[in-house]
Amino acid sequence: MRLTLLNPPHTAIGSRIPGEHLPPFGLLCIGGPLIDAGHEVRLVNSDPGPMEMAQIVVECLFDRPDAVLIGHSGSSSAHPTVVQIARALKRARPDVTIIYGGVFPTYHWQDVLTGVPEIDIIVRGEGEVTTPALIAALAARQPLGEIAGLAYRENGRPVATPSAPMLTDLDSVRIGWELIDFAAHSYWGGRRAVILQFSRGCPHLCTYCGQRGFWTRWRHRDPARFAAEIALLVRDHGVELINLADENPTSSRSTWKAFLEALIAEDVKVTIIGSTRADDIVRDADILHLYKKAGVLRFLLGMEGTDEATLKAIKKGGSRSKDREAIRLLRQHGMIGLCTFAVGFEEETDRDYWRMLRQLLAYDPDQVMSIYATPHRWTPFHAQSATRRVIQNDLRLWDYKHQVLETPNVPAWRVFLWVKIIEAVLQLRPRALWRTYLHPDPEIRHAMRWYSHMGRRVVLHEILSFFFRERRRTGPTVAGFWGGAQLAEEALARSGRSGKRTGRAVMGGPQPPAYLR
Repeated sequence: MRLTLLNPPHTAIGSRIPGEHLPPFGLLCIGGPLIDAGHEVRLVNSDPGPMEMAQIVVECLFDRPDAVLIGHSGSSSAHPTVVQIARALKRARPDVTIIYGGVFPTYHWQDVLTGVPEIDIIVRGEGEVTTPALIAALAARQPLGEIAGLAYRENGRPVATPSAPMLTDLDSVRIGWELIDFAAHSYWGGRRAVILQFSRGCPHLCTYCGQRGFWTRWRHRDPARFAAEIALLVRDHGVELINLADENPTSSRSTWKAFLEALIAEDVKVTIIGSTRADDIVRDADILHLYKKAGVLRFLLGMEGTDEATLKAIKKGGSRSKDREAIRLLRQHGMIGLCTFAVGFEEETDRDYWRMLRQLLAYDPDQVMSIYATPHRWTPFHAQSATRRVIQNDLRLWDYKHQVLETPNVPAWRVFLWVKIIEAVLQLRPRALWRTYLHPDPEIRHAMRWYSHMGRRVVLHEILSFFFRERRRTGPTVAGFWGGAQLAEEALARSGRSGKRTGRAVMGGPQPPAYLR
């Protein structure tokens, strides 16, 4: 079949401010198996620019594909744009099949199929096996009910097949690198860059995160094969930077160490950035020289809270002492520690923000990034926040960079002010300025200057948007905003991912949730 993979434009700050774009890794993961199955596959990446709607339609349909497959890592915040694109495509070609995949449609399949008739089929969960099976069935005009991991309409009603088994061998499917022009993708201030994934899932139980629910069990690629793929990208395609999409690539010390040693043996010059946990860095204090030798330059450390009570409430499992030690160890070994801090939890007061500032100063991070607690349906935080009020009804702003929940003890404008003060104090300290402009290591100096440049642009954008563009009002509760829990879908990790076949879920027609009205 002739297929178009579409990466829609994203409104999030991270897509619009830097002027640099990484390739859509998730779609490349789907594209490789589809090409190997004999299909004619083309990628339309409409995020750079971004493309106007009319151009997206032309680019997607000019060779009359049998189906357009839409996916985006932006998840909730990208969904409104996906809906607009689906409607435009159907107006232009009513007969084209539109398939939608990703985290948001996985957990909102009933809402999507009920409220967006232009979307025909949803791929739920991992798509590398499900999508080729779906396309084969469409080509042969066979029924879809025997394919695990789908949602579609039957007699006008949304139905879902049992959840697909978890992909246990991540090396059994390949990435469709031939779908992109490597020269068109950069990051880190002009460095040719791609996204890669060493592992999926997370063994930890943080309530605000959906990694464990969507990916279920932590799994990893073969360390030597993963290192060899990085080396091939560097040698054959000029890739300079790898951005790891993993939540916790370092979860297994022995596996991560094997990867580092394999990459060192490949003897290629590459920069690696990613995310991990502070306690893994502390655990690996004796092998951090291998991190540096392999090319690791920066790790984002999700610290989220700076007091032990908050860390316990969100089941982070870390500690302030380990957070501080991890930053020190990274710096000692010539690497950058990017510290994220989260605000927006219900019990916060002005005193908590003051304590957070003081604690972050004690951590002495190289870089900082703020995020807002966001109750997506696929996180335990969604249930914990069910009775809290939503103050941001525009789903495009549910991107962790905007306040979406009411904080009872502090008005929204003051939360925003505290966040900007914390960022400014940390980034304008003499130590931070020295690392940005006078650090003796040119790689660290480049990274710090690039991040500082982006940060200034983001802050200006955020201030203008908060006070002059965005509209906030006290709306429904979280439960009312998202609507019914889709209990069949929330069993995703508990039954279907283990391979257990449950009966097909058929949904009726409840009142649509507030975000669709």
